[in-house]
Amino acid sequence: MYAIVDIETTGGHASANGITDIAIILHDGEKVYHRYQSLINPQQPIPVYIQALTGINNDMVKEAPVFADVASEIFELLKDKVFIAHNVNFDYSFVRYHLAAAGFSLDCKKLCTVRLSRKIIPGYPSYSLGKLCHQLGIENDSRHRAMGDAFATATLFSMLLVQDLHGHIKQSLLIKSKEQLLPPHLPKNIMDELPKNPGVYYFHDHKGKVVYVGKAKNIKKRVNSHFLGNNPNRQRQNFLRDIHNITWQICGTELMSLILEASEIKKLWPEHNRSLKRFDQSYALYQFEDQNGYIRLAIGKKKKYQQSIYSFGLMLEGYESLRKLMMDFALCPKLCFIQKNEEACSGIINQHCNGACSGTESSEVYNQRVLQAIKHLQTNMPTFIIYDEGREAAEQSFILMENGQFYGMGYAEKTFNTTDLTLIKEVLKPYPENNYVKNLIYQFAANNPNKLIAVA
Repeated sequence: MYAIVDIETTGGHASANGITDIAIILHDGEKVYHRYQSLINPQQPIPVYIQALTGINNDMVKEAPVFADVASEIFELLKDKVFIAHNVNFDYSFVRYHLAAAGFSLDCKKLCTVRLSRKIIPGYPSYSLGKLCHQLGIENDSRHRAMGDAFATATLFSMLLVQDLHGHIKQSLLIKSKEQLLPPHLPKNIMDELPKNPGVYYFHDHKGKVVYVGKAKNIKKRVNSHFLGNNPNRQRQNFLRDIHNITWQICGTELMSLILEASEIKKLWPEHNRSLKRFDQSYALYQFEDQNGYIRLAIGKKKKYQQSIYSFGLMLEGYESLRKLMMDFALCPKLCFIQKNEEACSGIINQHCNGACSGTESSEVYNQRVLQAIKHLQTNMPTFIIYDEGREAAEQSFILMENGQFYGMGYAEKTFNTTDLTLIKEVLKPYPENNYVKNLIYQFAANNPNKLIAVA
């Protein structure tokens, strides 16, 4: 027994919107045997653009029952049926959410006529209900009203039952089938092709634009997990509606997946990613020579095309490092922009400056200490290579940290065995670094010293 359902609502997600119109058509696999329809008072104003779309206004639902008043009848109609709708997850999430609010727990098998139509009658340019019905000659005089769209969906379903020569409907109802859980526009064959390797996956919208980037130890398992459950909030419903295709990049290790994910999110800025967008190295230590020939050190905002000595996630972290260099190498606070007032140099008072800011110490002598400080900073930052598994048995992976900063990662054959940085860099792809990536690598290195080779 099937229940073909259509609803009209005040918005796109169940947790903050109400149902204004509901229609349920019961179908026994051969014919329609019962119809139910009711306007619903959503207990909130209907937006003007939805009134224009559906023709349902606030006056029409003013005297209609609220959902709780008809919940029992709706539940009895649906509870032992297969729930069918065009883009079923949308309708199901609304009905299930509002039934739960009224004290009823709905747990039905589902069928999506968008997905079934793509399989059973392939080749049409559009599978929206209106365009598909027009292409198939299905009349609908009450478009965007629950009964009109439910009846059109029921007619479409009857056609699909007749033309389903390969058993797609039966296959979709099997307990092991994930078909009913998938986004309406995502072909199942893409899910079948997903690898079980570590890597990064990309969800694309109807124009091919990347709308989400994720990483996984097992790409297939992780992607499937996105489509479990029936969360009714707007973010999830919009997320599922936007997924039309999936692509992926296999990585040798989970660490490489994490690094690639962070890089791709920063590069592509996908609409549905929330985390990792904020990780940036905002500040850096720079050097320049002033008009008197003194090398000056300064902390400033990190600039994409300006060479820096070292980078920092926080301004405070940068100034702490600079102050330590100043103390250890007797650098002038004024020439390091630590002291910015016009008073006497605090370094002279505290015996950490030999008078460079006043010209007493020559630039040649002072600059030698500055260069020693820079060299100390860079040489005390480790250079090491992480060797690990590749994407296949004959391959190995490399991640290079050079002078404390992430350089890049890549792959080569297992016969490639060297610690020569020049040769290693030839097989690496450079990537931008940030504190998030740097911390990932340092943490991995600390936990896996056996996969680490230090380079002098």
